[in-house]
Amino acid sequence: MLPLFTIFFSSFVIALSGALMPGPLLTVTISESPRRGLATGPLLIAGHALLEMALVIGIFLGLAPLLRQPGVFTAIAISGAAILVWMAAGMIRALPTLSLAPDREGPHGRSLLMTGILMSLANPYWIIWWVTIGLGYILQSHQYGLWGVAFFFAGHILADFVWYTGVSTAVAKGGRLLTDRIYRGLTGACAGFLILFAGYFLYAGIKEFI
Repeated sequence: MLPLFTIFFSSFVIALSGALMPGPLLTVTISESPRRGLATGPLLIAGHALLEMALVIGIFLGLAPLLRQPGVFTAIAISGAAILVWMAAGMIRALPTLSLAPDREGPHGRSLLMTGILMSLANPYWIIWWVTIGLGYILQSHQYGLWGVAFFFAGHILADFVWYTGVSTAVAKGGRLLTDRIYRGLTGACAGFLILFAGYFLYAGIKEFI
């Protein structure tokens, strides 16, 4: 059992170091948590985890060589930039009517589970991580059979749940001190960050293509 717990712990630490880095998923967590509460982070990561589980299965089925193709990175980067701009535009359109009231209607009433999937797909470096570091960990873990892969995946996902639950909890509790005006300013700033990420991903995709 010791090797399995070693896999779990190392996977947790590496995934946590990645989760701590700012990105589209963190930005949406911060913008949604004041109004949608403590469940924001866990629900976003649940969508993220479903997508990662599908990707791990795909890698086992031989998807890794395809994902390593240069054109795939470019396609994901450009598509991701479009998704982020779409998300940011929705946030900006909602600004005049945004409120901390806990209703679930309107542009921000979209499924957090689906948003977690979209924000993961929007980040081309998420794919790069999985076909490099992630693939290496899967192959190493597979020496211990499916249990090894299961412990690796559990450690990886737990790190995301721990960090994003902590973020959404901190922001949601702080939201009790926020006014609607401050909340709109925070959401506008997050929309701006999404546009910056979109610009960076678009630049990276075009640069890779050239």
